[in-house]
Amino acid sequence: MPHPPRIRAAQIRVILVVVLLLLSVSVTESAIGVNWGSVSFHRLKPSTVVDLLKDNKIQKVKLFDADPDALKALMGSGIQVMVGIPNEMLAPLSSSTAASDLWVRQNVSRYVVKGGVDIRYVAVGNEPFLTSYSGQFQSYVVPALLNLQQSLARANLAGYVKLVVPCNADAYESSLPSQGAFRPELTQIMTQLVQFLNSNGSPFVVNIYPFLSLYGNSDFPQDYAFFEGTSHAITDGPNVYSNAFDGNFDTLVAALNKMGYGQMPIVIGEIGWPTDGASSANLTAARTFNQGLINHVLSNKGTPLRPGAPPMDIYLFSLLDEGAKSVLPGNFERHWGIFSFDGQAKYPLNLGLGNKLLKNARNVQYLPSRWCVANPSHDLSDLANHMKLACSVADCTTLNYGGSCNGIGAKGNVSYAFNSYYQLQMQNERSCDFDGLGMITFLDPSVGECRFLVGVTDTTSSGFAPYERWIIVYVLIVWFFMV
Repeated sequence: MPHPPRIRAAQIRVILVVVLLLLSVSVTESAIGVNWGSVSFHRLKPSTVVDLLKDNKIQKVKLFDADPDALKALMGSGIQVMVGIPNEMLAPLSSSTAASDLWVRQNVSRYVVKGGVDIRYVAVGNEPFLTSYSGQFQSYVVPALLNLQQSLARANLAGYVKLVVPCNADAYESSLPSQGAFRPELTQIMTQLVQFLNSNGSPFVVNIYPFLSLYGNSDFPQDYAFFEGTSHAITDGPNVYSNAFDGNFDTLVAALNKMGYGQMPIVIGEIGWPTDGASSANLTAARTFNQGLINHVLSNKGTPLRPGAPPMDIYLFSLLDEGAKSVLPGNFERHWGIFSFDGQAKYPLNLGLGNKLLKNARNVQYLPSRWCVANPSHDLSDLANHMKLACSVADCTTLNYGGSCNGIGAKGNVSYAFNSYYQLQMQNERSCDFDGLGMITFLDPSVGECRFLVGVTDTTSSGFAPYERWIIVYVLIVWFFMV
C-alpha cells in the first residue's frame, strides 16, 4: 500500500530541483554575446574563431546566415547560436512550406543533434523593416515566420528553437521615451509580429546604435552617446536619461507597452562602436562605449521604465572587422570588431565573463612577413590610377578622413594601397608590380596606429562568399519547385 507522505516528499524534492534548475537557467541565460560576420577578404579558419570565442568565455554568438563552415566548427562547443536568414530568402520561405521545411532541415535539424550545435534562435531576416528598404521585405516577414514555425514543429524543435526578427531602432520613434510608438505604417505588422513572438515565447530583438545617432546628426551631444554622465540629460516626467542607450531602449518598451506587451523580453541583437573610418570612430571611443555598456548592463540597474531588468542578452557588434563590407553607410562599416580581422584584440576590454582582458586568437596562419610599398627610387607623381585600381579591390578606408592612416603622407598612402592589394592577392609577386612603381619589403612599414596588414591564409572551404552562397541556394529552391 502506498505511503502518501513519502510520495509528497518525493514530489516536493522533484519540484525543488526543477525550480532550482529554472532559477539557474534564468541567472546564466542573460549574457554578453557577439555577432560573428564573415564578409571579409581575409577569413580566419572557423575553428580558430570558435577557439577565440571559447578562450574569451563567450557563450552566445549570432550569425548572419547559416554558414555551414561556421556551424561545423561550432559543433560540440556548447556555445549558444543564433543563425540568420538573409532578407533575400524571405520571399520563397513565405510562399512555400516545402521551402521552409527544406531550410529547417538543411540549416537547423542537421546540426541540432547530440554533440552538435546548440541553435537557440533563428533570425528571420535582418532589419527587414528598415526605412531605406521602402517596404520591399515587409509583406514576407509574418508568412515566413508562420511557415518556419510549422517546419520547426514538424522537426520537433519548436519548443527549443525560437524564431525572432531583428529590427532596427528606426522601427519606432518618439521625442520622449515614454511616448514611444512604432512607425504608423508598421503598426499592423508589428502587432502581428509581437503577438507571434509572445505566443511562442520569443523575445523582441532590436539593434541599437548610439554611434550612428552621433555620426548622422551634428547636433547630437557626444557625451550622451556614452555611459559616463552627460550635461545633456533628457527629462521625461519623473525619469531622467543620461545616455542614448537607455532612452532608445525605453522608447521600445513604451511602444510595446502601447500594444499590451510591456513586459516582453528584449534582446539587443547588435550594438557597438567602430574603431576607424570616421572622426568619432577610434580605439578610445570604442573602448569607452563598449566597456561602459557592459558595466551598465551587468550592473542590473535596468532602465527607468524597466528598473532592475536589463536586456535579456546583448550581442556586441562585432567580433571581427569585416574588410569586404559595403561602405555605403560610411567607411567605419569595416571596423566594428573588438578584434581585428586576424583575431587580435584592438583594446583592453572586460566582457564580464571571467577574463579581465580579451585574449587573442591562437594559431593564426599568416602569410610571410613581407609587404608591398611604393618604390622610392621611382617618380611617384603619377600614381592616381594605380592607387585607384588597388583601392577599388582592396580596403583603403583607413586612409580617408578620420581614419587611422589618414596622416601618413602621400607616399605612405600609396604604399598602404599597394600593400592592401598585394595581401589580398595572397602576396602574388606580380600583384606588387604596378608598372614598376611597387616593391616588396621585409621591413614592416606600419606607422603608429596605422597598421600595414599581413594577410592570413585563405581557409574558406566553401569557395563562395556568404551572399553568393545564398543566391545559389535561392536558385536551387526556385528550380526545385519549377521542375
